[in-house]
Amino acid sequence: MRVFLGARVMTLSRRDLLAAGAASALAGPALAAEGPSLRELAKAKGIAFGSAVGAGPKGSITGSFEDARYREILARECGVLVHENELKWYVLRARGPQGFDFERADRIADFAKANGQALRGHTLLWHHPQWFPNWVKGYDLGAKPAEAAAKMVTEHIQALCRRYPQMISWDVVNETVDPADGSIRSTFLSDAMGKEEVLDLSFHVAREAAPKARLVYNDYMSQEAGNEKHRYGVLKLLEGFKKRGTPVDALGVQSHIGAENADSFTGFGKPQEKAWTAFLNDVTGMGYDLMVTEFDVHDKGLPYDFGPRDAAVAAYAKAYLDQMLSYRQTKEILAWGLVDKYSWLQGRWPRQDGQPKRPTLYDDNYQPKPLREAVAAALKAAPAR
Repeated sequence: MRVFLGARVMTLSRRDLLAAGAASALAGPALAAEGPSLRELAKAKGIAFGSAVGAGPKGSITGSFEDARYREILARECGVLVHENELKWYVLRARGPQGFDFERADRIADFAKANGQALRGHTLLWHHPQWFPNWVKGYDLGAKPAEAAAKMVTEHIQALCRRYPQMISWDVVNETVDPADGSIRSTFLSDAMGKEEVLDLSFHVAREAAPKARLVYNDYMSQEAGNEKHRYGVLKLLEGFKKRGTPVDALGVQSHIGAENADSFTGFGKPQEKAWTAFLNDVTGMGYDLMVTEFDVHDKGLPYDFGPRDAAVAAYAKAYLDQMLSYRQTKEILAWGLVDKYSWLQGRWPRQDGQPKRPTLYDDNYQPKPLREAVAAALKAAPAR
């Protein structure tokens, strides 16, 4: 069988397809994948492997942490955990400008400590107007708005870094580049302070508050067609950081690869291989490290049958990770969830057939899928850091 992957075609045998579907046919408790864990494979190459986990309501997409079988997989496979939503302003500061609600975040941090896992922080400033809590709308910053905004940002970052000094890296700023034109987004903070000023301040405060952590700019520009302006905007942002001496250590490449995140999209990924390589070369050429921060494979446009669908997802992911890991500057790989039913993609951009998606490393029966083995193979093949 031939599976089309953008401009590439991969030939898959019947044996390949049967192997791809075998894990999904099993039911029961979470089973360990054969061989070393992903955390062990990654550590052997000087890489950290981990996943996001959400401590939202039990039974919801955001409540994976409440699932004991999910926690088994996290403990076995992950050397690093990331709070999926718990450190974002709209969760942490939902009640108002005063105070923080750390209860959900603390539970994940306690679990990581108990299982010998590191933590990485997501995110200190999601600089996107859509993702602040409701109380910021019309919030009065007073007679000196620039000073008040700077104080709010500074105190927020200091509070989080003080609470979690064990973070090995922080997404200091998240998604400030508008993919439509490559410009920097505006928020109530940048309206008061200036766009570059609020971004630079965030990194400087983070450097002082978390001197041992790697500081990351995180965004979802990707290898697929349609990301050209987004990639350009991110490069301009990174160039500006470098010129101004802003302490940014790495670019977080979210790596939500595969189908385009749009209701109208019906195909699968079409990587722009030359353009993507040039982008990565430009980033690393400026002295930045790379991180794969939110990895999953959107299978919106693939056929329903699990065998060919899983095989296509695995092949696409393996090619992507091989390239990302060929850069020794890539120090971390973080999946954005490990079990399909808890993936954020289930609630967005539905498949045309209305069926659930299979974008993560384990299926809904907690069995490892071909995508898990693709990640393992990419780690085994990666050069040591």
